[in-house]
Amino acid sequence: MTELTEPDDATAQPAPEWPQPGAQDIPDPQVAQAIARLLDVPGIPVADHETVYDGLHDELLAALNSDPAETGPTVTGPAGGAA
Repeated sequence: MTELTEPDDATAQPAPEWPQPGAQDIPDPQVAQAIARLLDVPGIPVADHETVYDGLHDELLAALNSDPAETGPTVTGPAGGAA
């Protein structure tokens, strides 16, 4: 009969290969910042992944709903107002 339990030794398990998000290819800074948070996922306990993904979803939704003109750099004039 085949044993259905996995070994207790964590070193016996292969480490998963996590894909690296290409944030450098994302032109929108809000989206790039949100996607960069995925780099932390391999070090976070699995039980907390849902919270991470929920936060990522909320950040991406906010970026989608934001006005692109508001996310770019602003140029100010000498009096501190917009130039």
